[in-house]
Amino acid sequence: MKKTTIFIFIAIMGLFCQKANAQQINPTNPNIYRDSVVQLYGVVMTADSLKAIPFASVVVNKKGRGTITNNDGVFSIAVNKGEHITFTCIGFKDRTILIPKNLEGNQYSVIQLMVNDTNFLPATILKPRPTRAQFERDFVNAKVDDDMYETARKNTSESQKRIILASLPRDGKEAVGASLTNQASKYYYSGQLPPMNILNPSAWKSFINSWKRGDYKSKN
Repeated sequence: MKKTTIFIFIAIMGLFCQKANAQQINPTNPNIYRDSVVQLYGVVMTADSLKAIPFASVVVNKKGRGTITNNDGVFSIAVNKGEHITFTCIGFKDRTILIPKNLEGNQYSVIQLMVNDTNFLPATILKPRPTRAQFERDFVNAKVDDDMYETARKNTSESQKRIILASLPRDGKEAVGASLTNQASKYYYSGQLPPMNILNPSAWKSFINSWKRGDYKSKN
């Protein structure tokens, strides 16, 4: 009997807690939003001269929303109780305020004073202009990189192309082309003696040019 009474008491307390929680998170209850939303308005001014700061940012922290002040430094924005509001502007230090959670009513006004922020720049060294003799010396001895046309001219020169041809191996296309050429020549003279180029002037000219270029020299 005692256990049954305790079980009924726990069940009743659970129902009461669930009902109270439902009343708190029920979105159809307008009193929740009426009590939490606050219309924040005010003016942002400088702390030393009390001048209005136009276009200062008024941002609700971690909410992704905010507003800016007008030309007279006045602003107005809807916020919730307990939220942090940050005032930022270039040239001034950031300021953050807290909307009181126990605020009575739905309006809250502030006069936010901003303090100038001092930025220290690195030192700048000024040197006198060089003399004409120093300028001419540095201009003549300055190393100027080759432009694209000069680089292309060097890469397409005859000496550079010979070096590239002698050092680079044949790729797949060139190897297949040479193999097909040899096979075609072999099939063309099939069943007969191939011609002798010992008396061919063109072959002798090509041999002499190759000899002058050093194609037959040892690569070692």
